[in-house]
Amino acid sequence: MNVFSVLMAAVAPGISLLAYFYLKDRYETEPIHLVGKLFLCGVLLVIPAMVLQNSFMQEIGGDNHFTFAFFISGGLEEFLKWFVVYHLIYRHDSFDEPYDGIVYAVAVSLGFATLENILYAFANGISMSSLLMRALLPVSGHALFGVMMGYYLGKAKFMRSQERKYLLASLFLPILWHGAFDYILLVAANNWIWFMLPFMTLLWIRTLWKVDRANDRSPLRVVRGEEEFKIG
Repeated sequence: MNVFSVLMAAVAPGISLLAYFYLKDRYETEPIHLVGKLFLCGVLLVIPAMVLQNSFMQEIGGDNHFTFAFFISGGLEEFLKWFVVYHLIYRHDSFDEPYDGIVYAVAVSLGFATLENILYAFANGISMSSLLMRALLPVSGHALFGVMMGYYLGKAKFMRSQERKYLLASLFLPILWHGAFDYILLVAANNWIWFMLPFMTLLWIRTLWKVDRANDRSPLRVVRGEEEFKIG
């Protein structure tokens, strides 16, 4: 495969998943330039994340699978993504319904996953089988962790009485799931598929349920319903 083909193959899964979750917004899609900005921020996070991970591995080592999975890999990556979404979009006027948190968190997560995929492709080469495997596992994994992050950010913003609790959930639950994902791959190196298949199935089921729940809680649902009633 030539350079352009490899690049397109590495980018396609992230863009496809972003489009999927973007279009799942039932009531008011987000400004595309803002989604693109968050996606680019996710891309830009990869290099500092790699630098910090290498520093931590030199300081504390990466031999302990639990430490690597939950702190050096999952913990650091999800914290950086959460930090960007919280500081750039949480108070933004465009974040005006619970599902918006999902869109923006997924955009950052898939920006991160896309550059990771590109670096992997150029470092290791890419085949149809490896492309499919990475689309089903690390790329979709980042998207699903982003849905979880965004879902609880949406709850935090629109349930102010429990804002602190849901903000903590928006950070620590993605870390927990991301860490578990990495831990399975590290510990079950030879038979990981038997653990990863039910893990990803459960994660997808929970994700789709959260997508529906976030849409159902949109304040725009009532407004649109009233408009349709008047028109009818």
